[in-house]
Amino acid sequence: METTSVSKLFLFFLVLSLGLQWIECSVTYDRKAIIINGQRRILFSGSIHYPRSTPEMWGDLIQKAKEGGLDVIQTYVFWNVHEPSPGNYNFEGRYDLVRFIKTVQKAGLYVHLRIGPYICGEWNFGGFPVWLKYVPGISFRTDNEPFKMAMQGFTQKIVQMMKSERLFESQGGPIILSQIENEYGPESKAFGSAGYSYMTWAANMAVKLGTGVPWVMCKQDDAPDPVINACNGFYCDAFSPNKPYKPAMWTEAWSGWFTEFGGTVHQRPVQDLALAVARFIQKGGSFVNYYMYHGGTNFGRTAGGPFITTSYDYDAPIDEYGLIRQPKYGHLKELHRTIKLCERAIVSADPTVISLGSYQQAHVFSSRSGGCAAFLANYNPNSAARVMFNNMHYNLPPWSISILPDCRNVVFNTAKIGVQTSQMQMLPSNSKLLAWETYDEDISSLDDNSMITTVGLLEQINVTRDNSDYLWYITSVEISSSESFLRGGQNPTLIVQSAGHALHVYVNGQLSGSASGTREKRRFTFIGKVNLRAGINRIALLSIAVGLPNIGTHYEMWSTGVLGPVVLHGLDEGKRDLTWQKWSYQVGLKGEAMDLVSPNRISNVDWIRGSLAVQKQQPLTWYKAYFNAPEGDEPLALDMGSMGKGQVWINGQSIGRYWTIHASGDCNGCSYTGTFRPPKCQTGCGQPTQRWYHVPRSWLKPTQNLLVVFEEIGGDASRISLVKRSVTTICADVSEWHPNIKSWQIESYDRTEEFHRPKVHLHCAPGQSISAIKFASFGTPLGTCGSFQRGTCHAPTSYSILDKMCIGQERCAVTISNSNFGADPCPNVLKRLSVEAVCSPTATTTAQPNSRG
Repeated sequence: METTSVSKLFLFFLVLSLGLQWIECSVTYDRKAIIINGQRRILFSGSIHYPRSTPEMWGDLIQKAKEGGLDVIQTYVFWNVHEPSPGNYNFEGRYDLVRFIKTVQKAGLYVHLRIGPYICGEWNFGGFPVWLKYVPGISFRTDNEPFKMAMQGFTQKIVQMMKSERLFESQGGPIILSQIENEYGPESKAFGSAGYSYMTWAANMAVKLGTGVPWVMCKQDDAPDPVINACNGFYCDAFSPNKPYKPAMWTEAWSGWFTEFGGTVHQRPVQDLALAVARFIQKGGSFVNYYMYHGGTNFGRTAGGPFITTSYDYDAPIDEYGLIRQPKYGHLKELHRTIKLCERAIVSADPTVISLGSYQQAHVFSSRSGGCAAFLANYNPNSAARVMFNNMHYNLPPWSISILPDCRNVVFNTAKIGVQTSQMQMLPSNSKLLAWETYDEDISSLDDNSMITTVGLLEQINVTRDNSDYLWYITSVEISSSESFLRGGQNPTLIVQSAGHALHVYVNGQLSGSASGTREKRRFTFIGKVNLRAGINRIALLSIAVGLPNIGTHYEMWSTGVLGPVVLHGLDEGKRDLTWQKWSYQVGLKGEAMDLVSPNRISNVDWIRGSLAVQKQQPLTWYKAYFNAPEGDEPLALDMGSMGKGQVWINGQSIGRYWTIHASGDCNGCSYTGTFRPPKCQTGCGQPTQRWYHVPRSWLKPTQNLLVVFEEIGGDASRISLVKRSVTTICADVSEWHPNIKSWQIESYDRTEEFHRPKVHLHCAPGQSISAIKFASFGTPLGTCGSFQRGTCHAPTSYSILDKMCIGQERCAVTISNSNFGADPCPNVLKRLSVEAVCSPTATTTAQPNSRG
């Protein structure tokens, strides 16, 4: 009894002491860095947005971020999903912000919480709930009392939630930084003095909330103290904070770019991204956040723009499906490790800048304790340079920076990639879609009782309140039997001007044509011949939103839908303006109203089973089928390449919008050198902008999974398939003089010279192993992954060495040395080892004979 009491007393004081330690946690800053518990830190951060993945994915994504060398996870807070109607909150499932932050905390990482609540982010309506637009007297993001009241209310809600869960670092939690507003600087000029008043109000309001951690405003050069102004962009080495006692922070280092329907996919070379980060650090920067580190998926109707794709992959180090993208992930990981070796010197001193040539510089950091770190840069995009530094010669590739943690030895060069390249493929999952059935969205039976009728044309979002992408505009036209076109003349032309985003035109129940805008030009005009008959003709215009705008001054005032004029040309009277006659409006589709996507409501209508050949190009059609979950744990996707445009659901959850519109652009190669800006490094020209749509495995049951597709314009549902994303090929291409960070870190005087030599590291995904070596050459090989060729110098043992060390293994490492390959195949020549290997499921891996000579 007495022992138990003593134990309880000891436990009480232990918990009390731990609690006191938590209270004493602090985050401050000075001109050099963010200071955590008294220590200046260089911090690498990555954006992972919780609604763009699933809770079941969060732990793995965050762990991969940690293993990639990140210290911080950054996320927006998404007001529109958390408060879908005034005062009604949702923090469940993908929207469980607290669970996400605690998952980050469990991994031992920090959090940068960007409360906004304006977020941009290519997210629907920039993160604002649509109901906010209809608050009386409101004007977004300016000195407007209704807006400020709503914004403050939500910000306080989030801060209080974080406080109650003890999630700020000042409470012992992981949140070390918060952000108020977002990229307001470029917008504020349009608001004049009201913009400045709003900005200072927002900053002061946030600081008064007493989080105990610093607040940040990005792209806000006049952010008031104590708020830190930060940089967003592809490059931020020219940025400096607005006060000499604030650190240089880069809140969005763009790892790639977003994709829009009808556009190409952008890829940012990792050599250029690494150069941008190293350049920022060498100028004294100390906080870098990759936007995005994992982009994820715009599930449902969350994509903004308009015209932003469902995929938000962003060419990030971790791809949309949660798989590591190599070499981007690995090369940045080595960059982070290298800069951390220099951290003490960087945060202790300002750099000394030394000219090494016309395009070459050295930035040297020397600490009082004797530490020294140097960054040697060659900004020439066209040619390499040989420079002299500290009485030693260094070769610098074009458009690159070499990092020397001891001011002597090169540990990393931004242009020299030593990690493998992984090539992904979408492979058949062997899960069959069973027994397709269809249901027609019969527009002839539109319910008059549910319609709104008025004179003239209405703005779409004012009618739908964004509860659906779809709005019907319906009117009637009476045609006299004496009209000339009825006796063999040309059919009349209908001209419809729309404010966006897409339109399908029906006349007497038949599709007459479609038109759409683009992200840059939302407004468009439909011009088409229409088949009219004598008597009353029904014209039904299906106007479609493809995401609401997320950026732009007063974008809450932008219009969507058919605003006219709507005019018939080619009648005997000349033209007839239909704009100001009586129009009826119906929000959404019949299938939406009946909730046909829900497993519990799917039987509310009579589905038709039969051949899909009849339905192949039938517009406004619902499809459903069932399938069993594929075995394994590879990420899954739906191949929608045979369809046109619409939406897709699995077990009642929306995968998102699909649209197989083909991409136009210039896809003629990609060089890492020179300044990166879209449209540089485009891919996918002439292909559907997005063909595959992520299906989270956590949304599936073992059997009887319900797939529902709504097709707007016609497609071949029989060719829809479930595929799995997998690493199929891995490559490496490493020089015998490649910088080797692993050997630099370790004091190993008793180790052999082989330990210090660079290696080729090959690594298949878990559950896979190396089944074949497609190419191997130690010497002077040519080409890149997928197109390697032997050069004039080649070690004959190249294949046999790789076979012996790698076949049947999940991972292998091969030292690049003459002795490892039997002899020097070409003395006095700089050699490299290039390898291409095949990854296969471990169960099917068998050793392949060496028949390549």
